Amino acid sequence: MPNEAIQRIGAGRYEVLVAAGLLDRLGPLMAASELADAASYGIISDSNVAPLYAERVRAALRDLGGRAELFVVPAGEASKSRREWALVSDAMIARGLGRDSVVIALGGGVIGDLAGFVAATFMRGVPVVQIPTSLLGMVDASIGGKTGVDTPAGKNLIGAFHWPALVAIDPALLSTLPDAHWRAGFAEVIKHGAIADEGHFNDASALAPALSRARADTLATIIAHSVRIKAAIVASDEREAGPRRALNAGHTIAHAIEHTSRFVVPHGEAVSIGLVVEATLGERLGVTAPGTAQALRTALRSAGLPTAAPPDLAPSELIAATRTDKKSRDGVVEYSLLARIGAIDTAGGRYSRPAPPTLVEQALTA
Repeated sequence: MPNEAIQRIGAGRYEVLVAAGLLDRLGPLMAASELADAASYGIISDSNVAPLYAERVRAALRDLGGRAELFVVPAGEASKSRREWALVSDAMIARGLGRDSVVIALGGGVIGDLAGFVAATFMRGVPVVQIPTSLLGMVDASIGGKTGVDTPAGKNLIGAFHWPALVAIDPALLSTLPDAHWRAGFAEVIKHGAIADEGHFNDASALAPALSRARADTLATIIAHSVRIKAAIVASDEREAGPRRALNAGHTIAHAIEHTSRFVVPHGEAVSIGLVVEATLGERLGVTAPGTAQALRTALRSAGLPTAAPPDLAPSELIAATRTDKKSRDGVVEYSLLARIGAIDTAGGRYSRPAPPTLVEQALTA
């Protein structure tokens, strides 16, 4: 496993490396770049991940010469907050990290977003290396340069675009992932196929029932394909002016579910529900091919994911929550809808469109 060939994926301004055993090869890989010149490395992780992998990252960085400092936040979505951003930033200053530092984001999607935002704002911006440890982080959160924190008003409302200097994906790290986290990450894998590649959708759907038992090389192939899809979309539209909006498929409803449930429903499960609801909405609007919602429902259920909003979340509450979504324009909520499995709706040259609340409510209760 440690000698597995590295898949190198160009992602515009940076490179994504995918290989089992990559974590322990991090030092030599960074030694060949400007990242090796850092005086210090700030490893930001959470209380679940740090005990598993932080010392291995320290060991991998040891030969680079700079000191490595570890900053640990509580595990969970609640840590993706302005409070934790401030605490970590203050702790980095207190320990003497400066503009010649590199931030290492070691964790899942929450850590990727939080550490990325710390890097974007610390000393007006320092490099960040993303080392995702969850499937969700590997195929989604670590790719694309979006960083940020949540607020009481909504998810990801405070943040910045800050591209990583490097993304290092080691599928072997998934061996410690709980089953629920496997499923949550797989919602984004399914989404990538749904918006851009029917073949990838079919491959992912076939793998879904035995996902957590898949071989490392199979996982590496599926992860790398998902990364290529997202990286290509992001490279064509770094700041979400057009094509990048395709990546928001399912996310308008998903973010409303997360916010309304106070994050009891985790991101991956919310995305799963959002994909089906928004495909149903698209079918009712006449822009999504009939049968698309059912195809998504079947694939996502085979991965053990929910496909309908929890009954205790009223449709009226969810619709109200969509109005605070960062994708809304002048108070009008927009949805990135599928044309069919493998393609996003781009009618009129747009990658998102508004929908009447009455149809949204029908889709939520279908």
